[in-house]
Amino acid sequence: MTEPATRAAIFLTVTVDADDPSRDVVRGLCADLGGLIRSVGARDHEGRLSCVIAFGSDAWDRLFGTPRPAGLHPMREIHSGPRHAVATSGDVLFHIRAERMDLCFELAMHIMARLGSAVTTADETHGFQYFDDRDLTGFVDGTENPVGEERVEATIVGDEDPAFTGGSYVLVQKYIHDLRSWDAVPVEEQERIIGRKKLADIELSEDEKPPYAHNALTVIEEDGAEIAILRHNMPFGMVAGGEAGTYFIGYARSLHPLEVMLENMFVGNPPGTYDRLLDHTHPVTGGVFFAPPADFLDALG
Repeated sequence: MTEPATRAAIFLTVTVDADDPSRDVVRGLCADLGGLIRSVGARDHEGRLSCVIAFGSDAWDRLFGTPRPAGLHPMREIHSGPRHAVATSGDVLFHIRAERMDLCFELAMHIMARLGSAVTTADETHGFQYFDDRDLTGFVDGTENPVGEERVEATIVGDEDPAFTGGSYVLVQKYIHDLRSWDAVPVEEQERIIGRKKLADIELSEDEKPPYAHNALTVIEEDGAEIAILRHNMPFGMVAGGEAGTYFIGYARSLHPLEVMLENMFVGNPPGTYDRLLDHTHPVTGGVFFAPPADFLDALG
């Protein structure tokens, strides 16, 4: 999860059937997932294949019982005027990444073959790198991601929850863009909405940046210090009459900064200064998960 972005990804969310055999199938896959990743990844070691598996609150109780991650709870919906951060079904999230989509696809097929009828697919989204890490809006995405050791500090649970040190909290949302309405907005106003220059990817000065700018609302500070979030967002979409947008996925060592970010975006900080990007996009999925450390998964075997 702390590795740099890749060129391709598959975001796969499934629900687990409510019976003991299905539970056993999922736990068995958890124990064997590392081996599957190594086997598929051996076809191209430079392909950087990886997979994070994470679990929703209800699924954790059914699959593992106690102890449970201290901060894990169901997705909290947000309603503010016409804006709605939805909560949708999803027990297990697979975040599969590689430099090649065929590696992602091969691993996803093996995972689903192992799970079989024990699960139902809630969402499957294939992401791709768009030019120089740009979103379909034309702006670079992830510029403010932490780097180096800051990635670990921002995303990995530490001594605050000793039973789950090494894990991470995850929030996902699949945003559908209205690209026609966005493209009709003058570039200068687009830059004010995002808070950065479109071509140069330079942040606007505080004098230029309005309080509703996307990057003003998604930077979380407490006691004068920024709380970093690691984003591995990717564009997705179909050209001929299909949906297109951004799959948001954020990792943090607590759900708190992720939830504050959503509150700022959908309500505003202060209220009313909501993220004007939401006039041109909306989420159709939403879920929070916990990705346990590898030794937790290995122990299930």
